[in-house]
Amino acid sequence: MDKTIHLKVKKELTGEQEKQVIKLKGALISKGFTDIIHISDEGEEHYINSFLAEAPAEALEFIATYQDEGKLESVLWVV
Repeated sequence: MDKTIHLKVKKELTGEQEKQVIKLKGALISKGFTDIIHISDEGEEHYINSFLAEAPAEALEFIATYQDEGKLESVLWVV
């Protein structure tokens, strides 16, 4: 299983959405899923946040739960 996870994030976020995305990235690091998240530009509308996950299945489950609870379905996607 590929251990690299890519998150596509909209550039234009509300203040609350931006706060939720930052919290998600902080939680991924603090919960030990990764040590660092790389951010790259993907055109005018999105960023790609990539990281190597020690437990990719668990990380993806955590992201899905966080995405649902934080109502981030319209601004953040796993690609």
